[in-house]
Amino acid sequence: MSKKFAEHSGLNLVNINKEVLEEWKKNDIFHKSIDERAGAPQFVFFEGPPSANGHPGIHHVLARAIKDTFNRYKTMQGFQVHRKAGWDTHGLPVELSVEKELGITKKDIDNKASEKYISTEEYNHRCRENVMKFTAEWRKLTEEMGYFVDLDHPYITYDNKYIETLWWLLKQLYNKGLLYKGYTIQPYSPGAGTGLSSHELNQPGCYRDVKDTTATVHFAIVENDWATFCQKQGIKTNAWGKLHSLRGLQRHGHCLQIRHSVWVRRLNI
Repeated sequence: MSKKFAEHSGLNLVNINKEVLEEWKKNDIFHKSIDERAGAPQFVFFEGPPSANGHPGIHHVLARAIKDTFNRYKTMQGFQVHRKAGWDTHGLPVELSVEKELGITKKDIDNKASEKYISTEEYNHRCRENVMKFTAEWRKLTEEMGYFVDLDHPYITYDNKYIETLWWLLKQLYNKGLLYKGYTIQPYSPGAGTGLSSHELNQPGCYRDVKDTTATVHFAIVENDWATFCQKQGIKTNAWGKLHSLRGLQRHGHCLQIRHSVWVRRLNI
């Protein structure tokens, strides 16, 4: 009597994985899981897009396994789940990679006086090529880990349709009074000519340990000048005198000048 389910006397996960993936591919399970639920309630999924100018890593496998779990669960609940893949094509790492490859800086772009002149159009073209450099590696990883996502019709963030959609969404938020103007301190790169995100600040080589020399000089203030200053500022010299007497600095004020690199700071004590 034939058995309904295959039995494995030895657990070879690599071979089992290949067998399951081949079965899914042969029967087109991914597309069937969507087509068989036509007309059912939608569960919308747009993948938070990776950047294809970098290699995929184990952290991508972990994150995608979690995403896939939710999509499969919603499919089992009867929802139709179109899984839209995407490519993140914006970001400073793309520009830096192109500039390193071409041996240029931001000052060379559209600067005809530069020996390394490059037009904005050519620069953008090179960035578009660079950002899609490792799409084949990403597809290989996606398929081998059994992650169900539509890589054949991805959204791409440099596409005008995508960009205009985001501007339209921002306009809707603005019309509803949900946008406000605020201020925040951001790290800035003079070389790149742009602000830096937390992700970019974590790039290799962004930080380095340096040693610098600090000189601290202690000056006594002339007694007459100190008295005049206290009078103008309304400082009770007795109180200051008590403080200074504890430090062996009776009657006179003192000034600290701290010089660190190009910065000079003065502190009255």
